[in-house]
Amino acid sequence: MTEQSLPKLTEALLAAAKRAGATEADAIAVDGRSVAIDVRAGQLEQAERAEGVEIGLRVLMDGRQACVSASDISARTMEQMAERAVAMAREAPRDPYIGLADPADLAKDWDADALELADPSDEPAAAALQEDARMAEAAALAVTGVDQVQSASAAYSFRRIHMAASNGFSGGYSRSSRSTSAVAISGEGLAMERDWAAESRIFQADLPGAAEIGRLAGERAAARANPRRPKTGAYPVLLDERISGSLIGHLLAAVNGQAIARGASWLRDAMDQPVLPDALSLIEEPHRKRVSGSRPFDAEGLPTMRRAIVDSGVLRSWTLDLATARKLGLTSTANAGRGTSAPPSPGTGNVTLTQGDQSRADLLADMGTGLLVTSFIGATINPNTGDYSRGASGFWVENGEIQYPVNECTIAGNLREMLRSIRPANDARLHLSQIVPSLLIEGMTLAGD
Repeated sequence: MTEQSLPKLTEALLAAAKRAGATEADAIAVDGRSVAIDVRAGQLEQAERAEGVEIGLRVLMDGRQACVSASDISARTMEQMAERAVAMAREAPRDPYIGLADPADLAKDWDADALELADPSDEPAAAALQEDARMAEAAALAVTGVDQVQSASAAYSFRRIHMAASNGFSGGYSRSSRSTSAVAISGEGLAMERDWAAESRIFQADLPGAAEIGRLAGERAAARANPRRPKTGAYPVLLDERISGSLIGHLLAAVNGQAIARGASWLRDAMDQPVLPDALSLIEEPHRKRVSGSRPFDAEGLPTMRRAIVDSGVLRSWTLDLATARKLGLTSTANAGRGTSAPPSPGTGNVTLTQGDQSRADLLADMGTGLLVTSFIGATINPNTGDYSRGASGFWVENGEIQYPVNECTIAGNLREMLRSIRPANDARLHLSQIVPSLLIEGMTLAGD
């Protein structure tokens, strides 16, 4: 399908909704293709290719809404979609807060190309992806201590998105992705330990070499061999950069407009109060180039913009779409996202946490004795109180030096207290959508032996 066809599809959906009796409507069309290759023991294990078009329609009638989607783009299907959506909306409960954006607030004169969200180079051949996966596997197996590679994969995707609404909005952009990953295993039987490495980039030329990715997966798996259970007690914990973003993710979930509007958030009363150390800020930056979370406008057609979620330690903003903003008597932060089969909901894209001026090694030295966490298993998070408990594995540290790998332990604390005490390193990877460095947390409860 040509790029010019997507606007026509959304226009046709809106016209069908109007004929069916919808008061307002918005539509989305997605045209995509993807290729994924898996290699095992040097041979092709699986190859998948998918391509097609999906369309979605939301109709709004007197405070009621319904969403329908399809992968058939015939005129007959679009008419049936509209009729069904209108019939569903008539039976839906009324919500006084839903509705399209005011036309005066819509995004205008954006430049999606300036964000460089799609690589203009040719789609890679399946043979090239297979060779990347094979090289990653071979590099992992070459690491001393690695007994097998569970999986080695390479993938590519490209998709175009177009959205339109009866308030006059119409806009779209393209996205691409190229990735390589490997999962390596050390040990045998009940003594097996696994770890992984993966990289993904918008531009294929930016992707690290497959051998480098495989080697890193192998080294990580080998380092986890022969783990022990750590000591039980109160110890400092250092979250490795690979998983530290999950802690900030809990903060982002707590300031999401849906949680705030329901009153189901441990930060529901924390606006304009300290939630991070005074020197730290958490900034959303939706216009970073070549970053997967960037976008020129949100799913309701509002212009995206830089905003401070936390400024110098103090919470300054909820994450809102139109409906949650209206419920709270506020203005949307242009954070609506949606797929083809669901209405908009708020969510964050690119966020950056202030980095520190120390390396991870410096924080280990400062920590003295404690736990370096490199992976999590499961989670128990109370959304109302912020009580936190997660299974963890990583490395035991004494006198600032890594001593041995550990697993089968649990770390626990309260998110409000944990976030107020974090100390960031300076090792965040700048190409990620979430830029979060390794984080040192003082005095967590550790359950091991």
